[in-house]
Amino acid sequence: MSCLFCKIINREIPASIVYEDDHVLAFNDIGPQAPTHVLVVPKKHVPSLNDVTAEDMELVGRLVHTAASIAKVRGIDAAGYRTVFNTNRDAGQTVFHIHLHLLGGRSLGWPPG
Repeated sequence: MSCLFCKIINREIPASIVYEDDHVLAFNDIGPQAPTHVLVVPKKHVPSLNDVTAEDMELVGRLVHTAASIAKVRGIDAAGYRTVFNTNRDAGQTVFHIHLHLLGGRSLGWPPG
């Protein structure tokens, strides 16, 4: 498979991993947009949120829970953080394997983009 995130999950490409369990891998983004910018990805390959099925509902919840846990460990939970799923090209999705961006550690403007 040529998916970048699958290659990271399979340890074919190195990454700065911050969390891993049987279902989820989280690693620091190589082009951070905030002091904390972690990507939380499922180990199961799902191209975009449009491809999430009822079977994947628990998995998506795991991504969100993992992001919140990392925010707490990083000490950004009280001040605030942002979680983002980009879906397809116009929204900025560049790797077609669902992933949640965890951003924090600075004030984040609104609207994004």
